Amino acid sequence: MQVALVGVTGYSGMVLYRLLKQHPQVDEIHLYGHADAATVPLKTVATMYQEETAEIRPFDAATIMRDDAVVFFATSAGITRQLALPLIEAHFPVIDLSGDFRLHDPQQYQHWYHREPAPAAALAQASYGLADIPATLTTYIANPGCYATATLLGLAPLVQHQLIDPTSIVVDAKSGLSGAGKRATDSSHYVAVNDNLSLYKLNQHQHIPEIMQQLQQWWSAVPAIEFTTTLIPVTRGIMATIYAKAHQPLTTAQLQATFNDSYQAQPFVQVLPTGMPTLKDVVGSNNCALGVDYNPVTNTIVVVSVIDNLMKGAAGQAIQNFNRYFELPVTAGLPTLPVFP
Repeated sequence: MQVALVGVTGYSGMVLYRLLKQHPQVDEIHLYGHADAATVPLKTVATMYQEETAEIRPFDAATIMRDDAVVFFATSAGITRQLALPLIEAHFPVIDLSGDFRLHDPQQYQHWYHREPAPAAALAQASYGLADIPATLTTYIANPGCYATATLLGLAPLVQHQLIDPTSIVVDAKSGLSGAGKRATDSSHYVAVNDNLSLYKLNQHQHIPEIMQQLQQWWSAVPAIEFTTTLIPVTRGIMATIYAKAHQPLTTAQLQATFNDSYQAQPFVQVLPTGMPTLKDVVGSNNCALGVDYNPVTNTIVVVSVIDNLMKGAAGQAIQNFNRYFELPVTAGLPTLPVFP
């Protein structure tokens, strides 16, 4: 199978390229950049690919639809809404790692992303690809955001089974620096990040509306969540610590049974029998590790959800959606073991 990849030079694009190179069903990868850019060898823009002979060509939708079976967009927000319309009109398979088509409501996109949205008719053709909770996929698959993936996988059994007070959800999410992308800012310099913790985008993170959109599809009684994001001095990984009040008293064993039932058919979701997961349990893999606990004194459920933001939170989940769409083995081309130490 021949596939196209737009945006190979970012962190998610680099990881996606590596996964596609080792995928058993991918024979050739065609790389594309900006439509008005010249063709350049991959090794000139990404020094770790000195042995690669691939070239990055100017984006051309007609060429992609002629030569490839699917196109991946590993681009920043605002790019695919400009490039993807001909592909949507032709019902050509797209897997989009950006946030441009995750939200159904154009006004929500404009409010949270501070950009012009794609046309409502185009947004309506996109499906939200939360790969470990399978739903029907359209030809345009909007890959979930990294924070959204960790949070939704941690909340799904609680919300779908209505085990909590829907007004009580609090999420304290922490991410490594690679989640901010390659572009350096004052807050991402080594001296700002090392030996430090800092909250950012308080009540303004762009993954909040997609989390709410999905939660309300599962249970319309969820009105809002409290969601905070913290930058931590590690390269990769997200830990979302989720708190919610139980609808009625239960036990940790009952919680674990519910989570195990929810994810028993999902090879990339691991519910720990005891204790709480760490980032080292998942970094380098496409796994999500979950720990659950119930405190009878405060009637509080705690769920800890950890993922690798560049794998399960981006490129790995994109490959998982690729496998689902083309009805390939779910684990094809994906690492199931973390990198340790």
